[in-house]
Amino acid sequence: MRRTVSILAAAAMALAGTLAVGAPASAATPSLRFHGAQYDSPGKDTRSNASLNAEWISLVNSGGKAVNLKGYTIRDASRHVYTFGSVSIAANGGRIWLHTGKAAKSGRNVYWGSGNYIWNNTGDTATLRNASGKTLDTCSWKYKANRTWVAC
Repeated sequence: MRRTVSILAAAAMALAGTLAVGAPASAATPSLRFHGAQYDSPGKDTRSNASLNAEWISLVNSGGKAVNLKGYTIRDASRHVYTFGSVSIAANGGRIWLHTGKAAKSGRNVYWGSGNYIWNNTGDTATLRNASGKTLDTCSWKYKANRTWVAC
């Protein structure tokens, strides 16, 4: 009898451990998320359109379906907000770059249209929200000498 109870207790503990390990499904990586940010455009900060467009943040879609970003937003800690128009990001590793400056949307590149830099070199936080306002992902960085970009 004592041996049976010990075996049952050991089996219950093993099963509980298995269930606990697999439990947090909400901690899974979202399919649409930040991929990286070039927060300090290379070279001198001249505020030229070329320099502004060398500052960007990118998204990646690791899901199995393309995502139309219409109404999605990206914002920084200072509350600069970019709202996507009707643009899609491909499935299975599709990527899109949001550049700070001005240009016409082309391929996987969209443009904020700003005449000023958005991302702070000393540190910032980017927030991605869907069209309903739900936060999908964030990417944060702090100043680090000799670094101008970050993988999110």
